[in-house]
Amino acid sequence: MRVLVTGASGFIGGYVAEELTRRGHVVVGMVRKDSDTALLAKLGAELRVGDLTDPESLDRITKGVDAVIHLAAYYSFKGSKEKYQTINVWGTQLLMEAMLRNGVHRLIYCSSTEAMGPTPEPPANEDSPCESSYEYGRSKFRAENLVREYRKKGIDFTIIRPSGIYGPRNLDDVSYWFIVSLANTWISNIVIGDGRKRVQFAHIDDVVQGFMLALEKPEVSIGRTYFITDSRAYTYDEVYGILASIVGKDLPRWHVPVLIAKALAAPVQAFNWLIRKPDFIWRIDSMNTFQVDRWYSIERARRELGYHPKHSLPDGLKETVDWYRANGYLK
Repeated sequence: MRVLVTGASGFIGGYVAEELTRRGHVVVGMVRKDSDTALLAKLGAELRVGDLTDPESLDRITKGVDAVIHLAAYYSFKGSKEKYQTINVWGTQLLMEAMLRNGVHRLIYCSSTEAMGPTPEPPANEDSPCESSYEYGRSKFRAENLVREYRKKGIDFTIIRPSGIYGPRNLDDVSYWFIVSLANTWISNIVIGDGRKRVQFAHIDDVVQGFMLALEKPEVSIGRTYFITDSRAYTYDEVYGILASIVGKDLPRWHVPVLIAKALAAPVQAFNWLIRKPDFIWRIDSMNTFQVDRWYSIERARRELGYHPKHSLPDGLKETVDWYRANGYLK
């Protein structure tokens, strides 16, 4: 099968391209002009330069493929609302229009658990209400609804919602910021909030498993939405404890109320703004994350796709931390 991967040069895209190649598929990678394509070139992928805001380029990149795994997105938790709409929503629509013009009907869309956001009654399933905390998640939810509408026009879609993706090679992302902040700063001494709220992560290998199952089991996956994540959620106390053990630090000694954590984050956020180096962890509004659950059920993916996460959080985080250390990202 010839599979177009948008965002092929990104973190998820690289792993997806590797696995597609291992399974005997031909990878067609949509990349930007300035993308680092060394890994894709090594895999023998066909590279096509494209842009989600450029319909002509999307016509070119969707020719002669059998399926599309759509990963490309404007990914930021404090970005431009206009860019979220233009790239994540309208860009997805332009991609689907180009697919239809070229007779391509199979689409696997990479959404996010942030399309749903916090889970007041965990664990949430795919039909639970969506109330994202961030414009990024809201744009993903709008794009999901657009993808569903295009079923009537001939797009055989599957929507994948991964959560908290981590693993080797993951840089400049929430899990990376969280791990590095805990390992390299005094924040390892504290847990923000009461520590009892739950959060869920997914190792990149398990996320890729979800995409492959969706691609290769169209008889069950078409028209469906799936959470792809770990088999369980962890309290923040557990996550901090696991990471502290892996990076060789003592267990956190204090729980800091969210209001105090916001006061502590304010000057750091201001400094990061001045040096033009934003960090999601050190933001005032990020402290709200520690007051809510983000816990999602994978029962549908287990039952319909045969999805089974292979990485426990302690083992997966150790592998990730080892990679960060080997590559100079941790002290």
